[in-house]
Amino acid sequence: MALLDWMTDATGPVVEGRGVILRPPRIGDYAAWADLRENSRDYLQPWEPAWPDDDLTRAAYRRRLTVYAREMELGNAWPFFVFDPTGRTLYGAITLSNIRRGVAETGTLGYWIGRPFAGEGHGTAAVKAMSRHAFRQLKLHRLEASCLPSNAASRRVLEKSGFRLEGEARAYLKINGAWADHLLFGLLSEDAERAEVRSV
Repeated sequence: MALLDWMTDATGPVVEGRGVILRPPRIGDYAAWADLRENSRDYLQPWEPAWPDDDLTRAAYRRRLTVYAREMELGNAWPFFVFDPTGRTLYGAITLSNIRRGVAETGTLGYWIGRPFAGEGHGTAAVKAMSRHAFRQLKLHRLEASCLPSNAASRRVLEKSGFRLEGEARAYLKINGAWADHLLFGLLSEDAERAEVRSV
């Protein structure tokens, strides 16, 4: 029953950022999500894992929500959609995943913004909001993120959000069907707190 409730009315936190809100996806978001992904396909595919043939179908979306619900219940991941402040316009998505507790207290950030809204600061706002949530509410110590060396826009988002370049990993992730090198970035909770104090 808990899973059904989550799928119909997306329980979970709503995170506010500067000009964005983040919340878990809902069944009712399917049409907006599928339209944005389809209209942004050529823009997004060079930076993402290959899309399955049925990726944008309603059935695949329902499967996606089932996985999201399980991950959230276990505390392993927090998948959010990125909306405008009214919650009506979908900009993209951001996920905090691979959460490791114990001696690590670390998670990995991934995000995308649809083509119509790219370059308007929504990605940076989403990353900053998710970082605050990860450090303050989830009590993580460190966040990690990566991007292709050629993805200048994603690199700018991370750098503007306080992440530091820490190195490069060869053949790190399979992107659009091929193993690709990635730049590795990290952000510590104390770095984020210092940056927040300076910006006040």
